[in-house]
Amino acid sequence: MKAKVITKLKSLFSPFFLVCLCVLLFGLTVKLISTQSVAFADFWQSKAASFPRAALAYMTNLLPFSLAEFLVLTIPLTAAVIIRAAANGKTDTWTKTFRYSFNLIAAASLVFSLFLICFSAGYSTTSLDRRIGADRQKVTAQELYDTAKELLAGVEENSGGMKYVEGENTYMPYSQAELNKKLNAAYKKACKKYTFLSDFTSNPKPVMMSEPWTYTHIAGVYTFFTGEANVNVNYPDYTLPYTSAHEMAHQRGISREDEANFMAFLVCLESDDEYIKYSAYSNTYEYVASALYGADKELYKKLYADAPELLKNEMRSYNAFFEKYRENTVAKVSDKVNDTFLKVQGQQSGSKSYGLVVDLLVAYYKK
Repeated sequence: MKAKVITKLKSLFSPFFLVCLCVLLFGLTVKLISTQSVAFADFWQSKAASFPRAALAYMTNLLPFSLAEFLVLTIPLTAAVIIRAAANGKTDTWTKTFRYSFNLIAAASLVFSLFLICFSAGYSTTSLDRRIGADRQKVTAQELYDTAKELLAGVEENSGGMKYVEGENTYMPYSQAELNKKLNAAYKKACKKYTFLSDFTSNPKPVMMSEPWTYTHIAGVYTFFTGEANVNVNYPDYTLPYTSAHEMAHQRGISREDEANFMAFLVCLESDDEYIKYSAYSNTYEYVASALYGADKELYKKLYADAPELLKNEMRSYNAFFEKYRENTVAKVSDKVNDTFLKVQGQQSGSKSYGLVVDLLVAYYKK
């Protein structure tokens, strides 16, 4: 009787399914322990998980296109292949139907398992402000103003050699490939200073469908199942270095969105390139200025009056560009999905957590 049960189970569950099940259970264990132990989360995210993240990045670096984008675009074809295989004798008995279905579930579970193993512990690690010795607290309007002034000084200091369309926006004076080299060099320097970062080379991928993707209001995304940092290159040039650095921070173990924003800022400042530093200062200035506008409109007016004309033109140009994409159903759905995902991972501010970088910036400049 026992032998018959074992034989029946073997007919239902393939070795592939059992391996995937073991990987999933391992990932769930990592997630559970991480939520209970900050020390374990720190070790796992900065040490153990850096190997699979780096391996995925190295493998996909060999491709001149985004593998993640290719996989998403070929979902209809994949579905057709699955259905065709099912029709060609894969499901002509109940046993084969169950076995085929379990294998499909197992394959899908690998994506979730990669998230659990490579990325999820990052939501339970020691906060970035403690790691760099900053004192993150609630901020006042005056502190926001003072921080924004520091950022404006950085903008002015690095805008001398900017190339721009007269009265409009700046443009990046090199290709995405050259930008990648410069950002990798900056990360090399940053990894020596911030040892919790994983040190490896990666190349952010321009997304081919960037223009339609802009309707989602997503400037970049790290796809943990391919190890790629994907960048929406339809956005204005001055956002590209900072966005690329943000997604590269995710690759190197920084999971929380506000911390990835702040790490992108710190890394860009390690660069020798003016445009990369200009991108960091101008993008973070927008976050702080927006927070100041909500806290004290009079101080905001004073700040805006002192902003360099180049940056004002950049902001006006961005607003004109974004008007086409501002209001649409796709963006609302995308924001809701992202908001829910972040809250499930413990970021209670959801999609607003990107803006929490303001607290980190204030703490950094106070330090």
